[in-house]
Order: sequence, then C-alpha cells, then structure tokens
Amino acid sequence: MTAAPRSRLRTWTVRSRIVGLLTLLSFVGLFVAGGVAYVVERERVLAQIDANLGAALESASITVANAEEPWESEEAALGSIVQRLAPDDNTGTLGIIDGAPFWQPFIPPDVPLERLPGFVDRVVAETADGEIVVGTYASDDETVRYLAAPVTIGEPDPEAPNSAIFVTGYDVQAELAEFDAAARIFTVVAVVVTIVIFLVGLLVSGLLLRPVRRIREVAERSSEQSLSERVPVTGRDDVSQLAETVNRMLDRLGGSLDAQRQLLQDVGHELKTPITIVRGHLELVDPTDARDVEETRALAIDELDRMARLVDDIRAAARLREPDAFAIVETDVAVLVEQIAQKARAIEGADIDDAVRTDDVLARMDPDRITQAMLQLIANAVRHARGPITIGSRVRGADLELFVLDRGPGVPDALKAVIFDRFRRGAAEGRGDGGSGLGLAIVALIAEQHGGTAAVVDAGGGSEFQIVLPRAVVGADDDDQPTWVAALAEPAPPSAIADPVAPPATADPAARAPHPHDPRAAARTDAEEPGWHRS
Repeated sequence: MTAAPRSRLRTWTVRSRIVGLLTLLSFVGLFVAGGVAYVVERERVLAQIDANLGAALESASITVANAEEPWESEEAALGSIVQRLAPDDNTGTLGIIDGAPFWQPFIPPDVPLERLPGFVDRVVAETADGEIVVGTYASDDETVRYLAAPVTIGEPDPEAPNSAIFVTGYDVQAELAEFDAAARIFTVVAVVVTIVIFLVGLLVSGLLLRPVRRIREVAERSSEQSLSERVPVTGRDDVSQLAETVNRMLDRLGGSLDAQRQLLQDVGHELKTPITIVRGHLELVDPTDARDVEETRALAIDELDRMARLVDDIRAAARLREPDAFAIVETDVAVLVEQIAQKARAIEGADIDDAVRTDDVLARMDPDRITQAMLQLIANAVRHARGPITIGSRVRGADLELFVLDRGPGVPDALKAVIFDRFRRGAAEGRGDGGSGLGLAIVALIAEQHGGTAAVVDAGGGSEFQIVLPRAVVGADDDDQPTWVAALAEPAPPSAIADPVAPPATADPAARAPHPHDPRAAARTDAEEPGWHRS
C-alpha cells in the first residue's frame, strides 16, 4: 500500500522541482521578453510606414513647388512626381488621371497598386473633396497602407473635380515579414536555450545535490545495528556543512546507542549478583529453622534494597538528560558553598571543616544540580576516606572550580581515568558498602551538562574531587557567554532508556597540579594505595 506513494515521491524529487521551476521561469522569461520586443518593434514598423508616407508627400510637394518653369498642367506635375520618386522596398506608387491609372515610376514597384481590386475607385472616391487621405486597404491576400493626395496647380477650383491624384502605399505584410522571420528565429533560439538550460540544470543540480542524496542513502542504510557509515564531505559550502552536521549527529547517536548497550550490560551484571545471592539463600534456607529463615529474610531485604537504590539512581541520572532538567541562573558562589557545607554537616559520619574556602563571585550554574553533585562527592568521601573534609571553590580566570578535599588514602592512578564511569570499582572492593556505582557518574553528568568536567587529583595526604565549570564566572568574560548555557536548552539525543549515564569527559589527572593551598602536601607511598569503591 505504501509502494505507489513512495514511487511518486521519488519521481517528483527536489531536483526535479528545482530544474523544472528554473526551466519554466527561463522559458516564460524568454518569451515574455521576446513578446514585448515583438509588439514594440511591430508598432515601430507601423509608425515608420506612416512616417515614410508623410515623407513621400513632402517630397511630392517640394517637386511641385520648386519647378523652374510653371507647370503646363496638373497631369505634367503628377508625371514628374511619380517618375522622379525612387520607391522603397515593399512600396507602390501610382498617378491617377481622370479616375484611371496613368503614370508609373520608371523602376517597377514591388506593389502594383493599379492591380489591387477596387483600389483605384476607392482612392478616387476618398479624394473627391480635395483632401489628402491616409488609409488602409485590406484584402484576403494583401494589406496596403496608402496615402492619396490630389495634385493642383495654383488655386484649386472647388467646382472642378480633381483630375490628378498622387498615390503611394506600403505592403504592411511584406514590411512585417522580415520582422516576423526574426521573431521565428528568436522563438527557435529560445526553445533551444530553454532545452540547454534544462540539461545544464539537471547536470549542475545533480552535482550540487549529490551530497544530499548520499545523506539520504546513508540515513536509509543506518540502523541500530550499524551506525558506522558516514557521509563523504567535499567542498566548503552549505551542503558540505549539512553533511558534517549529519556525521556529528550519527556520532552522537552511535555514542548514545553504545552507552545504552553498555548500560544494559552493566545493569544486567549489577542485578545478576543480588538475584543470584537471594536465589541461592532461598534455595538453601531451612524452613523449619526460624533463625535461618530470619537471616535469609534480612539478607534478601538488604539485596532488594540495594537493587531499589540502583534503580532510583538510574532514574535520577535519566532525569538529568531531560531538556528542562537544568535551570541556569547567576548564583552567589560563596552563599551556595556555605549552604552546601551546612547540608553536608547533617550527613551521618561527615566531619566537615568549619572553614569554607570560597571566592565571593557570581557564576552561571544550576544551584540545585551543583548542590546535588557536591553532596554526592561529600557522601563518597565520608564512605571511603578518613579525617575532616574541606569544601570550597576557586576562580581560575573565567572558570569556576568547586572541590571536595578529603584526607583519605587517595585514588590509584589507574583508577583516576575511569572512576567517574558507571559501576567502576577497584580491585580490592566488594559490593557491601551500600553504593549503587552511579554516584560519581551522576556527578560527571551534571558537570558535563554545565559544559564542564569532573576530575580527581592528588592533594597531598588525600584526594580532591573537582567540578570545573568553564567560563561560568559573571563579569570575567561577558563577551563570550558559555556555549553550554544555550546548549542546555536543546533536547538531549533520544535513546530507549534516555542514556542515563553516558561516559563522562574526565579531565586528565596528570594535567592538573596538586591542590595549591593544601598545607598537608606530602608524598604518598605505594603502600597507601587502597581499592576505591564508586558511590
């Protein structure tokens, strides 16, 4: 049922519409221009005929008036006019005496006026009152524009009929024939030019739209199983930019699908262990032993609680991908960091320094999401570090860094590059600390949605977890507003599970110097490397 519409759509393509429209416009333009030129030129030819008739009358008048000797008769004057007149092409000249053709030029004219049926009688009748007449004679074969003027010597006698009449005329159809031939040539040339425009348009549009066709073909071949093909990019025009945009979109879709597959694998792996544990204990429980039943029940509830926390964290991470998940506002950093410290002191086991290290600046951020990320870092430090925890922020040019500094054993170098990936654990860790493995991934995602990064660096006798917000400080670089402010208004790439925790862009730990103001900077020994657990 869908084959026929698809076939019609492919027949009448964008290329066909563009070429067809350009060809039609060229065809109409040529013929409108030619038609206007034809009408104007035709009117000019007709006006020129009347002008030539007037010139012939003036020439005849001069011939009569400038004679060296008086004319013997009107017939002699008429003969001199007719015989001296040099006829043009497509013209005829005639002298009528007493109502009959009498004088003709020495050179035979192109138009024999005396042979036109009824022409002589018509001229005699129209000049009977002695007036000069300009008229048009039309028959089935010919159309003649003529001038007829009575020839008189001295004062005309109103009582006496005109005996001598000078007549000259132009064959209108013959005069227009040359111009009509040019019009026909123009028509042929216009048709040929239109055909050439059509063919050149097909060729050029095919070359210009070839990248668009490749984009369509790549899009048709792309699927969830294969997103590796990319559109070839040639040139530096709008179409090549479109191809680059499509390639970037395919990169994002491919990354989203890869992250989705990895998430499903990780979730399946994470859920497999508690399910196996619960099933194994339920299979081995002794229903007659109340103590065994109670212990198995407590273990099953604990594992189910851990699965529930995992699901909640996945949902929380998924919500961070929603378009309206972030509200970027100008925030007082000092006030925000102090509020975070107050909230952190309510966390069980948290030993927060009284001194909060921060800068008194305004920064563009979502304070709720930044608070969520900082509290997650603090909870992670409470779970895996020891000693007091320092919270603060610092300004580096237009960038803002928020940090959580602990006095723990630190993070091994091999784990720093992947610690913000979901479900990452150190070699010496277990699963019994209550974490879901998504806490630091959520922190990285919040930083990423702000256009920044999350990282961990060594800080003497501990580790410093950082959230870096580039160009977030208000007033430091107002001419260059952070691109992530506008980017947060754009929808996230779609995926089946909203790609809850994509692998974050983690800063290179080696590229950052240790915490500059930590008074406890001291070298760590290899024996202090523990196994770190993701919260």
